[in-house]
Order: sequence, then C-alpha cells, then structure tokens
Amino acid sequence: MPNDNVKAEWNEYEEIIEKFVQVIAKNMNLYGITPSVGRLYGALYFNDGPMTLDEMTKALEMSKTSMSTGVRSLSEMKMVEPAFKKGVRKDLYKSEEDWYKSFTSLFGNRWKNQTETNIEEAEEAILDLEEIKSKTSDQALKDKIDLDIERLDYAKNYYRWLMRFIQVVESGGIFKYVPRHDN
Repeated sequence: MPNDNVKAEWNEYEEIIEKFVQVIAKNMNLYGITPSVGRLYGALYFNDGPMTLDEMTKALEMSKTSMSTGVRSLSEMKMVEPAFKKGVRKDLYKSEEDWYKSFTSLFGNRWKNQTETNIEEAEEAILDLEEIKSKTSDQALKDKIDLDIERLDYAKNYYRWLMRFIQVVESGGIFKYVPRHDN
C-alpha cells in the first residue's frame, strides 16, 4: 500500500492532467466540439492504451450513450479510431496521437462545409437579386442591386480562395509554409 506522500503525489499528478484535459476541451470548443467530447478525447489521449465504452463511462462519470455519441463524433473527425487488444471482446478506441493530422482533418471538414454553403448562398442571392432587377423599373433599386451583386461576387471570390486554403491545410501542404514542431 502506497504511503501518504505517494498518494499525494499521484493526486497532484491527476489534478495536473485533468487541468490540461480541460484546456483541450476548451480548445476543441473553438471548433464546435462540445466540452464533454473534448474531455473524452483528453481522457483517451492520456490513457495508457485503448479504452472500452464502459471504461470511458467510469472515467468521465457520464452515460454510456454519451460516450458512444462522443466516440462516434470523434471518429468522424478522425480523432479517435478503433483499436484491438488480444483477449478483449468489447470495442476498444484510442485517440489519434497526431494532433497535426487531427487539426487538418477537423479544420478542413468544418470549414469546407460552411464555405461551400456560403458560396451557394451567395450564388442564390445573386440569382434572386437579378430576378428583382429584371422586374423593377426603379433605377435606384437597380443601382443598389448592381452594387450588392458586386459585393456578393467579391464574397464568392473570397470563399473560393478560402476553399483553396482549406485544400492546402487538408492536404498537409500547409506544413511547407508553417512547419510542424515535432520533437
């Protein structure tokens, strides 16, 4: 049985790790990931080996349904992957250890979907404005529509540039310009 000093050291260690897991969760929240899913990722990352849903449930004191949903979300973002351990029949999961890869995947997926939607919305707005312009006899309205179509074209050009940027991030080409800091 460990002495009180060793217990205190282990408690101090656990507090430090838990504090950093909270930092991870807060950071992931910037990308639209709930804090509970962020904590799940942190727990998997710092665990020495893969975990079952039951182990995650116990470690995070959350429901098995929440763990399953969180694992599914993290899997879709390529931040968690299934694992195998001889003799274990339950599904096991481990975190993606390469944060650079996780970021490029997460960033790409989140931004690409929104940017594609923004391009579609701008194109739809242009079509709707052109339809109004073709019907109206009000010159001031026609002039305003022309100005706003220019603004929407500018927005579309920006979003197309952003799609190219996202492609550079997703492909890993970003690391030519901003190198990784691997030890």
